[in-house]
Amino acid sequence: MAKIFYTERDIEDMYARGVTSIEVHDNVVLTDLARERMFKLNMQTKRVDPKAHPEDNPRSPGSPHQGRRPGALNGQADPVLLDTVIRRVLADKEVN
Repeated sequence: MAKIFYTERDIEDMYARGVTSIEVHDNVVLTDLARERMFKLNMQTKRVDPKAHPEDNPRSPGSPHQGRRPGALNGQADPVLLDTVIRRVLADKEVN
């Protein structure tokens, strides 16, 4: 599985969309500046098993339905998942 890198800018973008916590595992890398920005914005990290599917239990800790400010995206999409999908699509376009 490819590593996912989060920079200070990624953190600012996620926070602007209402994300208050980020799920991390062995394939997630936060830069030092990203961690500092998270601290200043009072964002949290949650350690998760990358093989588990939080959607199986939407009220469990680590679920994409947890950790957002009220009204953020109205539960329509998980911002972290959306970012991941967009990055992968753009990366595939650059390769092709």
